[in-house]
Amino acid sequence: MTARAADRARYDRATAHLDAPVAIVDLEAFDANADDLVRRAGGKPIRVASKSVRCRTLLERVLARPGFAGIMSFTLAESIWLARSGFDDILLAYPSADRQSFAELASDPKLAAAVTVMVDDPAQLRFIDEARQGGTEVVRVCLELDTSLKLLGGRVRVGALRSPLYSPAQVADMARAVVRRPGFRLVGIMAYEGHIAGVGDAVAGRPLRSRAIRLMQATARRELAQRRAEVVSAVRAVEPGLEYVNGGGTGSVQHTAAEDAVTEIAAGSGLYVPRLFDNYTSFSGRPAALFAQPVVRRPGVGIVTVLGGGYPASGAPGADRLPVPYLPEGLKYDPQEGPGEVQTPLLGSPADDLLIGDKVWFRHAKAGELCERFDTLHLVEGDTVTATVPTYRGEGHTFL
Repeated sequence: MTARAADRARYDRATAHLDAPVAIVDLEAFDANADDLVRRAGGKPIRVASKSVRCRTLLERVLARPGFAGIMSFTLAESIWLARSGFDDILLAYPSADRQSFAELASDPKLAAAVTVMVDDPAQLRFIDEARQGGTEVVRVCLELDTSLKLLGGRVRVGALRSPLYSPAQVADMARAVVRRPGFRLVGIMAYEGHIAGVGDAVAGRPLRSRAIRLMQATARRELAQRRAEVVSAVRAVEPGLEYVNGGGTGSVQHTAAEDAVTEIAAGSGLYVPRLFDNYTSFSGRPAALFAQPVVRRPGVGIVTVLGGGYPASGAPGADRLPVPYLPEGLKYDPQEGPGEVQTPLLGSPADDLLIGDKVWFRHAKAGELCERFDTLHLVEGDTVTATVPTYRGEGHTFL
């Protein structure tokens, strides 16, 4: 029996009492992935990206482990909810335009001490002040650096369209705008290198593309390491009390951790290891989060149909944004239908061994987005479900 077949047997036994659709997290794999992230971070603390987990119980579990400290959140409302739930170090990774939440933040000393907001434009500071509604608490602020690689004088750009702050001078100017404005405190710098951390460099069946990605990423790492160090030096000249410099992502943990200027690493997807993280040379994780759909039809030889399953991930549309049939091995989508909202035909010889009601296990393309589809996660240890815990959605929250 292969390792994957053994996992399928365990998951089927563990969830035999549960009807599909159902989502699980294999805690042994989750913990092993956490250990690997810590190993790669080389002693620098890892701030957990909540977007990639979206379950308070699992956030608590990983933050209780040595090597992890703090949360990187994705909305201000989520940040406040987490702070009121007892988490005390939350860095909001994206600028916000949530007036109500800013008023709440500026009026509560506990929230203001726990939550740091992201800015990259003086207009965002003005927006926060206009939203205070009389709140006088000092708002903690982090600046985001644009990490993109610019070539040929800027005519070629590789990287996400995020912050407008690129050069050390631009970031230092923004730092001065913060420290000169009453009611704000500059505490950090964040630089997420998504074109390095979030792009696999070993694409199956694409050796030339994989080599080109590796060359791009090596160039980008060198350029960013130098520029990030210059940015940090320029900002510390403005605010010597800077608390942290955050960088990285699951796919670049060890490379970013090697930079002296970086004090902490951000990671989250590496805990669940969705399918988009299969194509990396820098690390190999264990799939920990899966979902199962039930077989409801057998249209013909080598074909079964499962209920639902059309859970595409965000990003540029493409086949890599689709969930992948994982267990039993050897199933694939019907190219004329793909994964559908209400039914998904699957082709392959393993279909002939599946009965009505059997489970087919899938992996989502991304990590936390799976939790927008399920109210609960069943936590599996060995071949037993040892706990059933709510996702954000299960607690009544869909923040985006």
